[in-house]
Amino acid sequence: MLDIIEENIAQRIEELEARVPIGPNLQGHAAVLIALTNESDPQVILTKRSANLSTHSGEVSFPGGRWDATDPSLQYTALREAEEEVDLPMDAVRMLGPLWPRTTRWQVHVTPWVGVISPDIVLSPNPGELDAIFRVPLSFFLADPRIRTDQVTIDDRAIYLPAYMYGDYEIWGFTAGVITEFLVKILGASIGRRDDVPLRALN
Repeated sequence: MLDIIEENIAQRIEELEARVPIGPNLQGHAAVLIALTNESDPQVILTKRSANLSTHSGEVSFPGGRWDATDPSLQYTALREAEEEVDLPMDAVRMLGPLWPRTTRWQVHVTPWVGVISPDIVLSPNPGELDAIFRVPLSFFLADPRIRTDQVTIDDRAIYLPAYMYGDYEIWGFTAGVITEFLVKILGASIGRRDDVPLRALN
C-alpha cells in the first residue's frame, strides 16, 4: 500500500506543492504531519490532546500546530511540532509531500504533510499537550466502520465527514476529514455519505 501512496503523491507533487502557502508571513496558517509506518498495512500516528488544554481538549488530532515566525516553511512547522508533541526526530521522517490545504471552522488554514517512519520508532507524548499517542491501520479507515456521519457547513457548503471509534478514541471532524480526503484522492477509496448511519449536524 505504501508504494501506491508514494507513487500517487509523486505523480501529483507539482500540483500539490503549488497549493502550499509560502512566506514570509504565514500567520493564521498551520501544518500537521500524517506519519505513516513503513509496513504492509501502514499505521497512521494520532494523538489525543490533553483534557487540560483550553481549546480542542480531549480531541484526537495529528501531530502539528501553528506556524511560528522562526519556521522557514510549513513542512518545517509540521516536523517541528511532531518533534515537540510526540518526540519524533525530524530526521526520522522521510517526507513524501503535502496534501490539499484545508480551512477549519475556526478559519485556520492547515496544510497536511505525509511522511514515512519506522514501525519500531518509540514515541512519547508531551505531557503538557497530549494525554496519549496511538496508531491506527489504514485498513481500518478503508473498511469505513463509521459510527455516524457529521455534517459541517464551510463557505456555505455542506461537507459530510465520517466519524469513527477506534478503541477508546473517537476520530471525527477535521482529523477524519483529512484522512478521508487522503484515502479518496490518493488511494482511490470510495468513502462518501452513508444513509445507513446516524447524521449529526455540527455548528
